[in-house]
Amino acid sequence: MNLFKKSLTLLLALALTLSLAGCGQEEEDTAKEPDAPEVEEPTEPEETGVVRLAALKGPTAMGLVKLMSDNDAQFVQMLDSSQPHDFLLNNIYETSLAAAADEVTPSLIKGDLDMACVPANLAATLYQKTEGEIVTLAVNTLGVIYIVENGNAVQSMADLRGKTIVSAGKGSTPEYALRYLLSENGIDPDADVTIDWKSEHAECVSALATGSATIAVLPQPFVTVAQGKIDSLRVALDLTEEWAALDNGSALLTGVVVARKEFVEANPVTVADFLEDYAASVDWVNDNTADAAQLIGEYGIVDAAVAEKALPYCNIVCITGEEMQEKLSGYLQVLYDADPASVGGALPEADFYYGG
Repeated sequence: MNLFKKSLTLLLALALTLSLAGCGQEEEDTAKEPDAPEVEEPTEPEETGVVRLAALKGPTAMGLVKLMSDNDAQFVQMLDSSQPHDFLLNNIYETSLAAAADEVTPSLIKGDLDMACVPANLAATLYQKTEGEIVTLAVNTLGVIYIVENGNAVQSMADLRGKTIVSAGKGSTPEYALRYLLSENGIDPDADVTIDWKSEHAECVSALATGSATIAVLPQPFVTVAQGKIDSLRVALDLTEEWAALDNGSALLTGVVVARKEFVEANPVTVADFLEDYAASVDWVNDNTADAAQLIGEYGIVDAAVAEKALPYCNIVCITGEEMQEKLSGYLQVLYDADPASVGGALPEADFYYGG
């Protein structure tokens, strides 16, 4: 049994004991004063104050590590009744990490999770699949995709004309982002460049290492891994910056935090407190790269040495409210225009955006 479950079991047992004791006392008092009038006081629905949260190993989980570390410290305090409690967070969190989205989404849909950090387009797909029962709380990662080159020929998107680019992620964000940016820069992705699709990012790194390719599309932390193997490999273009340069109100996004609508509606204070806790964790991670990298390594998200080099390029954020809706809706529109199936067949309605 993990630390959270031990702590939660202890707390529930204590709550049950106090509840039963209270009931017994109430029955005794009622027996002594049979004629006492019953007074019903209005009560507000009780919130859980507990969040079951999952994230995927990689950039979308990196911003959580301070929250996870503080949460573990809270559990230690809860188990030591001899010490005063000085909680660092607003809520109690049961966190889990997964290697792939298909390990998370069934639990979210079934209600075994309250929140999850998932790819942005998957959030839209889940919204459609659940008929509107998924809400997006925040954007947690902007683009992490880069054009890397073993050489110096590429200085702008225009320089990609006539080149061969290796990439993984066909039918997902890397393809949609690359094709969109090429098109917006006047390059026909089907005629003016050759895109050599690989099954996984590691194959792209191998192609660069062997010299069979000189230009590749890679996400972090694969960029950092590749640079560790190929001394001359450089980042030629940051696709997040290239997207921002279009100045159309949208943004290249990687991940978002979603929640079950039922949980959000039943726990508005808990949700607001989570966003406060999460924003503080993201700020700490961005301000303390070396320490954050150590935590990232300890939680098995990414090797600490790789994380320390990659973190400044992972674009970890906590964007909420109107800005979140503007950037995310614009991004989803681009994906929808490229392939409606990439966002579940239709664009989400306003209730997909927390506060929308």
